[in-house]
Amino acid sequence: MITRERLKEVLSRFPKCELGVIGDIMLDEFLWGKVDRISPEAPVPIVQVKSETWRPGGAANVAFNLVALGAKTHIFGIVGNDGAGRKLRELLDAEKIQTQGLIIDSGRKTTVKTRIIGQNQQMIRIDRENTEPADFQGQKALGELIWKILPSIGGIVVSDYSKGVIVEDLLSQIIKKFKKKDKFVIIDPKLKNFPLYKGATIITPNTHEAELALGRIFESGEDVLKAGIDLLKQCHTDAILITRGEQGMSLFERGKHPITIPTRALKVFDVTGAGDTVIATFSLALQAGCTMPEAAEIANLAAGVVVGIVGTAVATPKSMLEHFDQIHASPPNDCENNKIPE
Repeated sequence: MITRERLKEVLSRFPKCELGVIGDIMLDEFLWGKVDRISPEAPVPIVQVKSETWRPGGAANVAFNLVALGAKTHIFGIVGNDGAGRKLRELLDAEKIQTQGLIIDSGRKTTVKTRIIGQNQQMIRIDRENTEPADFQGQKALGELIWKILPSIGGIVVSDYSKGVIVEDLLSQIIKKFKKKDKFVIIDPKLKNFPLYKGATIITPNTHEAELALGRIFESGEDVLKAGIDLLKQCHTDAILITRGEQGMSLFERGKHPITIPTRALKVFDVTGAGDTVIATFSLALQAGCTMPEAAEIANLAAGVVVGIVGTAVATPKSMLEHFDQIHASPPNDCENNKIPE
């Protein structure tokens, strides 16, 4: 288990790191209200909206997480020429996220996910989105913007939500060019695009995504271990990190024994954006000089922070150290080293 001193040392390096993020950029809208009666029109609660808030979502939330942890961050993606797109740019600019890589496309609408919350519980989500693949000109423009910044960043996070930004030709170029420069490409995947991820440094599916990718249900921890090995072979990556909810996460590095890291959550209110927090923290820890097991443990700690907050949230170095101190008195079992299944 990582020590507080080592954690503090790694966190202190984050402000010197610089990363890129490419993917599907969304606006998360939250309508906060009070529920005190049921509708006479249908058996549904009536929410009296008291306030509304907005946060960057999808790939933009990954960028938000990186900046919250102290890193200089460049975001690449496509937004519509609409109110949601303008709100997103306003939010990103306010956090000093580098937005020169944003393309405004009048032919697309910005993805918006509206969550209605009553008594601190999410009640329903409404999605407004465009999932058509980006056109050739959009892909070409994104690539050119990324190549310009490639020399100054340590790696890139690919945040794929299957909304059209991550397409085969662009992603294959990203993987090829970054690996040539010995820089990492870390992918938060979606099922239908798994064949596109071959050659990436690491892929971070959750359990359900891994099950769908392999076409089978995991009924035990042993099943997860076998799945990680199979995904390594299938995707030709250096590593696979499977996030497992209350079971923590399992890391599979090529040629090494799998490692399972128990959850660090003290309470769970909302898992919204937790995967974004994991991939952001993991990527940043790698650039800060961590081994993959160390990076996974630090990412697991960050996830434990954000799931205890309602709505899309981010971890900060301060909140991570505080969370470490809270769990230190009664931590779960240390990381388990598991033998690779025969």
